[in-house]
Amino acid sequence: MPRMTMIEAIRDAMHVTMTKDPNVVVFGEDVGYFGGVFRCTQGLQQKFGRSRCFDAPINESGIVGAAIGMAAYGLRPCVEIQFADYVYPGYDQIVSEAARLRYRSNGDFTAPLTIRMPTGGGIHGGQTHSQSPEALFTHVSGLKTVVPSNPYDAKGLLIAAIEDDDPVIFLEPKRLYNGPFDGHHDRPVTPWAKHPLGDVPEGHYTVPLGKAVVRRPGKAVTVLAYGTMVHVAEAAAEETGIDAEVIDLRTLLPLDLDTIIASVTRTGRCVVVHEATLTSGFGAELCALVQEHCFYSLEKPIARVAGWDTPYPHAQEWDYFPGPKRIGEALIEAMEG
Repeated sequence: MPRMTMIEAIRDAMHVTMTKDPNVVVFGEDVGYFGGVFRCTQGLQQKFGRSRCFDAPINESGIVGAAIGMAAYGLRPCVEIQFADYVYPGYDQIVSEAARLRYRSNGDFTAPLTIRMPTGGGIHGGQTHSQSPEALFTHVSGLKTVVPSNPYDAKGLLIAAIEDDDPVIFLEPKRLYNGPFDGHHDRPVTPWAKHPLGDVPEGHYTVPLGKAVVRRPGKAVTVLAYGTMVHVAEAAAEETGIDAEVIDLRTLLPLDLDTIIASVTRTGRCVVVHEATLTSGFGAELCALVQEHCFYSLEKPIARVAGWDTPYPHAQEWDYFPGPKRIGEALIEAMEG
């Protein structure tokens, strides 16, 4: 199998679906001739032409609104919002139109629409290029929300998302585009070429939406994570020597609750990790579900490690970012008593 970065895997997913289905179209700001700010769409316009991969004006509500209309009439748009931080002008279209279309039309119309967005920090992007807005989408009935952590999953999940008949929010942790990141910013970057999940099959395959995976088996404590935090949690487990089971959720909605319950019931302890701000983050929903379904198995209160309740800072990025030290402290605390 070829080795790919996450950028290459995402690009390949669009290439595969565009080749398979002429109704798949790709557009957004600078995605055509320029190939996207992170080059995820590089070469697609040259391959498929300007009618299937094209640039849009700098207007997120227009991008999303046009895509909803296309989807309602039979196309399968895969649009890019240049940074997740920029999605807010299009949020009303996503929530009020795309998410409701199947319901409000009694199934006469659907919105087979995928909205790709680079998310998260770790690249010195400051407050307007580092946000993690996933909780805003998981709160909305009718949307599916996906956050891959590696190239293999990114390709398979994106193909599944594009082929899905309902709108999918596809959040791409930009800190993982070129290699796994364990939270140690002062160390050299490890390329995906040296990681087993950089092996990406050629051609068509899917990773099912709504299915988590155990990245690191363990018996002492369950760690629930997604995106970049999967790798940081693995590093924290290794550095503390705690036998932690790290679950990569992959899809936040639909959520693989069965895998979570099975793990927490076995370990009796749970730490929830995400990069977004703590208050009302998706971790709160995870804690509530674990409490509801695993109460009699819990040996300690569920712990959360997340970003602070402030705008994402520029000068103090690594004080904000939930690194292996903070996660390690939560793991140690979870094992005490």
